[in-house]
Amino acid sequence: MPTYLGLDGFRFGWVAAWIDDRGQQGFDYSPGLTRLLSVPHARAMIDMPIGLKAEGYRCCDKLARKLVGPAVFLGARRDLWLFSDMAAANKHYWQHNDKGVSAQLWNIRDKIREVDAMMAPERQATISEAHPELIFWNLAGQIQLEPKSSPRGREQRIKLLRDRGFIKIEKWLTQRHGTGIGRDDLVDACACAVAARDSTQRVGGDEIDPRGLRMEINY
Repeated sequence: MPTYLGLDGFRFGWVAAWIDDRGQQGFDYSPGLTRLLSVPHARAMIDMPIGLKAEGYRCCDKLARKLVGPAVFLGARRDLWLFSDMAAANKHYWQHNDKGVSAQLWNIRDKIREVDAMMAPERQATISEAHPELIFWNLAGQIQLEPKSSPRGREQRIKLLRDRGFIKIEKWLTQRHGTGIGRDDLVDACACAVAARDSTQRVGGDEIDPRGLRMEINY
């Protein structure tokens, strides 16, 4: 039975949610991606950039940002992780007439590096980049939801996941305590799993990075 996997980063590693065509579902977490991705799956989607430029902004990020706003981080670049700190990175980019990087992007640089290290063009046949807010926007009929930090926004997102088969999401949210997994991390992993199963749309896809990876965001 085909299994569909969604992954998101959290403070101590990665959280994965999965669902199959019978409605069987579960979640797991690990410090690294290898074990989580070793589970047989028809398709996986991960909330982390795949395909990185040396400079500037990726077209897929700019397109996604037009649809769902600043939840989409700009400036994902290869070798960002080589700088000693964010100030050094931004000094380098500004000196080369390039765009700076945000604190949010800087804080996930090691996870960007981990994904980049394990990806290859042929792996994009089954492992793709997604963005939870773009997924929820699409599931809601291409309308903007309330902020995910608000009670109404949380309720909207959980309902959308329940309606698409993740009937255990509310129970899982009580089981994550003590793991370090944030509420939004688990919700976002489930959204990526829904996209792994159902997505037929994307933004970008025309840009190819120096390693041959397509730069696209699926939803």
